Amino acid sequence: MSIDFLYPEFEVVRNMDRCITCRVCERQCANEVHAYNERLDKMVSDESKCVNCQRCVSLCPTRALKIVKSDCKLRENANWQNDGIREIYKQANSGGVLLSSMGNPKELPVYWDRMLINASQVTNPSIDPLREPMETRVFLGKKNVKPERDESGNLICKVPPQLELDLPVMFSAMSYGSISYNAHASLARAATEMGTYYNTGEGGLHEDFYQYGPNTIVQVASGRFGVHEEYLAAGAAIEIKIGQGAKPGIGGHLPGSKIVGDVSRTRMIPEGSDAISPAPHHDIYSIEDLRQLVYSLKEATEYKKPVIVKVAAVHNIAAIASGIARSGADIIAIDGIRGGTGAAPTRIRDNVGIPIELALAAVDQRLRDERIRNNVSLVVGGSIRSAADIVKAIALGADACYIATGALLALGCHLCRTCQTGKCNWGIATQRPELVKRLNPDIGSRRLINLLTAWKHEIKEMMGGMGINSIEALRGNRLMLRGVGLTEKELEILGISHAGE
Repeated sequence: MSIDFLYPEFEVVRNMDRCITCRVCERQCANEVHAYNERLDKMVSDESKCVNCQRCVSLCPTRALKIVKSDCKLRENANWQNDGIREIYKQANSGGVLLSSMGNPKELPVYWDRMLINASQVTNPSIDPLREPMETRVFLGKKNVKPERDESGNLICKVPPQLELDLPVMFSAMSYGSISYNAHASLARAATEMGTYYNTGEGGLHEDFYQYGPNTIVQVASGRFGVHEEYLAAGAAIEIKIGQGAKPGIGGHLPGSKIVGDVSRTRMIPEGSDAISPAPHHDIYSIEDLRQLVYSLKEATEYKKPVIVKVAAVHNIAAIASGIARSGADIIAIDGIRGGTGAAPTRIRDNVGIPIELALAAVDQRLRDERIRNNVSLVVGGSIRSAADIVKAIALGADACYIATGALLALGCHLCRTCQTGKCNWGIATQRPELVKRLNPDIGSRRLINLLTAWKHEIKEMMGGMGINSIEALRGNRLMLRGVGLTEKELEILGISHAGE
């Protein structure tokens, strides 16, 4: 028997003078928080079900609602915090592993916020991006270190396969099943219009989205869901997913409740069956094994597509990246501990991995020290929140950034952290038709386009302020960064000086 010893985490505050019992809140809440009481002729709330998604608040026509965090807490204790006690009560009730959505909410250092960007003044004049050329294009893939010439002495311009981005931002992996058809449609359309790429995640590619293939990265994960010849041929690049920031070292799990209809067909598994990806790829136990898969995928696509290897940011990430660079991969994607997810074991999400800023700096420096930096491009993710984060990441050595949570926020996500339930009130992390239709792909794609357009302008302005006119000139230019409030060791790993030096 389940026993709940705790007061609800959120309270529904309803202004009865404003409430007109229109029942919009009742119709809009997938969690069944609101109900109409005929006897009392008023709306009532079951606050124990509230996840603070803000759907009811946003759509209440008379602004009669607000959700507040309950101030009813257990007795203060420096060792046993309220969240920890709540989690123990949940596990005592269920006997199960705690699952959480989105990124790590703990107060970990956010190094982006502890780095400042340098600006030009007198001797190195700034550049006005409105009146002078500013290059934000990026090419991802292997770069030839030495120029080669043919027998006549002419330069050989053939280069390995590259991804061309109009700005150094891509939409990270979010599988069909973990997010809705309409969310995928929004991402695909926006990527196509903005000259960048979106990633299928490990759920395969719905047949309706093959038309966006030139702007699609197809993923091959340990479960191999939805992987077949046409799928590999459809994308502009192939990503081998070894790990992700929210759950390093373990596989994936999509509940059977989300394996319905086209999701089942696209993933090529029966309806209602859980999609469980094993922790390791059972054909990869060494860099040599990884190399074999990399070249198998290149062979299958006639060496026309770059191959990405995605890993989580962990303590020995520099050595891991060095091995990947020698495996034949064209691009390394690294995902930090603050990365989001549809569902991850809470203990792993909150305690395993390292921040992306430290991982990026360590990897870039290791590859430079070994003189193999040009063998691969680096793409980083794990809570990239703004254009400033992107500029700082490139200055630390990244070629481009992945965004996922930021993209979902642009679509309307309110970070209520219940993606794993499939009850997303905003039509994003759900497969329930009545909820999916709440996200209009026309509106969703336009909001994503607006976001990337704004970021592109901001990137140009920040580069102009630094006196830099191209992403290539910014990449790895750590002289443009200064730390604030960082220890000597942190500054050493990041490879930057403290402000004032």
